[in-house]
Order: sequence, then structure tokens, then C-alpha cells
Amino acid sequence: MNPSSSVPRLVVAAPSSGSGKTTVATGLMAAFAARGLAVSPHKVGPDYIDPGYHALATGRVGRNLDAYLCGPELVAPLFAHGARGCDLAVVEGVMGLYDGAAGEGELASTAQVAKLLRAPVVLVVDASSQSRSVAALVHGFASWDPRVRIGGVILNKVGSDRHEALLREALDSSGVPVLGVLRRAPQVDTPSRHLGLVPVAERRGAAVEAVAAMAAQVEAGCDLEALAGLARGAGPLSCEEWEPPVVAGGTRPVVAVAGGAAFTFSYAEHAELLTAAGAEVVTFDPLRDEALPEGTAGLVIGGGFPEVYAGELSANEPLRKAVGELARSGAPVAAECAGLLYLCRELDGQPMCGVLDASARMSERLTLGYRDAVAVGDSVLAPAGTRMRGHEFHRTVVEPGAGAAPAWGVRAPERRVEGFVLRGVHASYLHTHWASEPGVARRFVERCRTS
Repeated sequence: MNPSSSVPRLVVAAPSSGSGKTTVATGLMAAFAARGLAVSPHKVGPDYIDPGYHALATGRVGRNLDAYLCGPELVAPLFAHGARGCDLAVVEGVMGLYDGAAGEGELASTAQVAKLLRAPVVLVVDASSQSRSVAALVHGFASWDPRVRIGGVILNKVGSDRHEALLREALDSSGVPVLGVLRRAPQVDTPSRHLGLVPVAERRGAAVEAVAAMAAQVEAGCDLEALAGLARGAGPLSCEEWEPPVVAGGTRPVVAVAGGAAFTFSYAEHAELLTAAGAEVVTFDPLRDEALPEGTAGLVIGGGFPEVYAGELSANEPLRKAVGELARSGAPVAAECAGLLYLCRELDGQPMCGVLDASARMSERLTLGYRDAVAVGDSVLAPAGTRMRGHEFHRTVVEPGAGAAPAWGVRAPERRVEGFVLRGVHASYLHTHWASEPGVARRFVERCRTS
């Protein structure tokens, strides 16, 4: 057993979205870190934004645990990899405790991840519109699945001392201890827009203040000693720690990875996989840098909010030209969602890189959900027939022109083809987690060496 697999840990969950999980989880991370603990931050599901706040709170990279994208068998190994050398780990859940992938039972739910990690759950309850009923709600969640251990409850949005007394009295006989009470505090609210919270990279100063406010609220309202004791009661994990497979020898091609405020969506393991496969990973900012990193042999452009920065991205004509030239040379280019939009001919009427003969625009319709996909043909990421699971999350529409083959065949919710493969370009709306298929990074880096 690896030492990291016995790291004290707890899962922060809730009956539903909007209950305050992010405030409590981020506040706990920051409060424990302020006490000198090395805190490992994790997020259930495909969310890219909350981990940015977790990283601010802990000083460590935020990591996702997604049983749909990576498979249940990788949840504990990926956790152990991220928690290596830490004193405590806090895992923020997704949606309601028992909500998972649509039509897939418990798959990808917070409850499933808690069981896979053998971790106790702290249930965050929005108590703003209830008193005695809170006991029935907590009892129902605690008894629904006996394999999920509800170790305590944190009452959020409590209105007054009298309200708190009523809630505590109701919960006295529930068998679930109250480990914290948080009053309504608008100063910890974080701004949102069409795809959720505004990422840290776009509001760093304000985000630092928000995280500090969360930590202060949790420090004042929660029993940190009891929560740390609960985390120490997590069961040991018998798993091998995940490690990116190392490819020895060969040249080290430069792989440029888009970052900055416009491209904030990425999984930490992707850069680790590319590095282990032999690449020199260099981050650049398409909003600021007018050239690709020196010696760029391949390009990775992840997700984010190019629609918010379309004007600035378009104005950086030297970089758009450099990206177009690299793609037309046949060099490997992997683009997901925001990256796909950036490679289009235009986005909301603003010129983009013109790598793909396609036009993108904002839409009123939110496209959201897990996807089961198969590679339609060979590409720089995968040979034809490769099956991967992905996640789609956007409010844009791409109207394709001619000249490119599709990237994926998607089976649900309807059968369709999706994305573009053109020369060395693989561009798609699907966000994928490469840890589920390490051959993706190896293949990409090898193409960088030979293209």
C-alpha cells in the first residue's frame, strides 16, 4: 500500500446544487492550509472552474475525480497520485450527493466516489427555508445507502440564533452531528455567467479575497478539530498510485499548451502525461503572446471562454497567423471546445485562426452532458475505433464548411458525428481525460517528433 493511500480525507457533499458545497469545501481547504497542513484539493466530476479556487486555497493544483470519464477503477489511484505527501485531502462533490451520469445509476456521483475512496461525507444543507424538516432530510440522505457514511452536517445560510437553535434541536436525535453552522454571507459569493463561476484566472485579486472570506467564515462557524478527526477516520485504500507512463529516450519536442484567461480548462494529468511521454511542455497565453513558444512542434488548446475574449483573441493577429501556419504544416494540434472555436474561421463575426473552414457563434441553448464516443478515423490522438468517454459543455454552435473528416462518432443522447480531423488537427467539442487512455499522449508526442 502506498503511504498516500492512507491520507486523511473527507468528501463535502450536499442534497442539491446551490447548497454551498464550493464555499464550504474551499473554505475548509484554506482554513486547514492556514494551520500549516498540506491539503490536497479534489473535485468530483468534470468541473474545471472550482479546482482553480481550490488551488488558491491550498497552493496545490486542483484535481478532478470523474468515474465516468476515467472509469471507477481509476478514482482511487488518481486520488492517491494527487494526495501524495499531503496531511489531509478535501474532496468537493458534484450536484446532489446521489446524482450521477444520466441513466447510469450511481455512476460518477459523489456517493460513488466517496465509497471508492472509503471517505466520510460531510453534508452541507441549505437551511434557509426550513427548521424541523432538516432532520427528515438528513435522515433520508444518511439512510439511503448504508455504504455511504454521513459523518456530519454543516448547516448553511442560517438566519439567526433562534433559527440555529431550532435546527440543532431537530437534529439532536438524528445521529448525525452538526459540525458547523454558517450564517448568510453575501461577501463570499462569487460571480457567475453562462457556464458557471467566473474562473480564477479572470479575477485573481477578487478571487483571493473571496477565498479568504470563505476561510474566515468556515474558521468561525465550523469545528475544524472534529472535521479533521472525521477525516482521520477514513478507511485505508488498497490501490496502486496512478503514475503517467514514462517513455524513455528520443528527442524532447516542445508542446505548446494554451493558457491565460481565455483557456482555463485543463486537467493537471494532461501536462504530466505529455511530459512523461517525452515532451517539453510550455504554456503560452493567446491573449498576450504574439508568437508560439520557440521550437513548437505541437499545440494543445483546451477549453475556456474564447467567446468572452473573442475581440482580444482576434486582435492578436500575429499569433493567429502563427497557429494557422503551424496547423497547415501538418504539426499535431489537439483542440477541445474553446480550442475548436479558436481554430474556426470566425467566432461571432470576429476572425479567428482560420484553420478550419467553419463559423462559430454563441447560442441560447446549453449543450451539456457526458458522451460515449468512438474515433471515426485515424488522428494524432487515436487510431480509428478507439473508444473514449467525454463531456460536452457549451453555449456555442459551429457551422462547418468542407474539407475535414469528423473526429468522433457519438452514441448518446443521439447518434451523430462530431468534431474535425484535418491533417494533424484534431478539434472537437468533447472534453476528454487522457488518464483513461494514456496512449493518447504517447501518440501525440510521437507525432510531434516525426511531423
